[in-house]
Amino acid sequence: MNAFRIAFAALILAGASAQAADLAAGKAKSEQLCASCHNVDGNSTNPQYPILAGQHADFLRHSLNAYKTGERKNAIMAGMAQPLSKADIENLAAWFASQPSKLNMKR
Repeated sequence: MNAFRIAFAALILAGASAQAADLAAGKAKSEQLCASCHNVDGNSTNPQYPILAGQHADFLRHSLNAYKTGERKNAIMAGMAQPLSKADIENLAAWFASQPSKLNMKR
């Protein structure tokens, strides 16, 4: 029973840390790296670049990690994702997920 409680507590803590993203840090990082293509809030006005605003944070985390590891291929995104730390990815994903999306609006 003790092992079950420890495993359960570990799951709770893992969920809490995933929610502990720093939105201000995510915004700052997006201003440095992402704004020229995706805009600071993730609502790209160029159809060549996807709108990131309002996407699910887990999707954004997975995508950035896939670019970073080379699982997902794109020379520009690989170069952008490579230097990102785990915290950077967490913060960016939370920032873009928290932004209102303009996907349903005309560009």
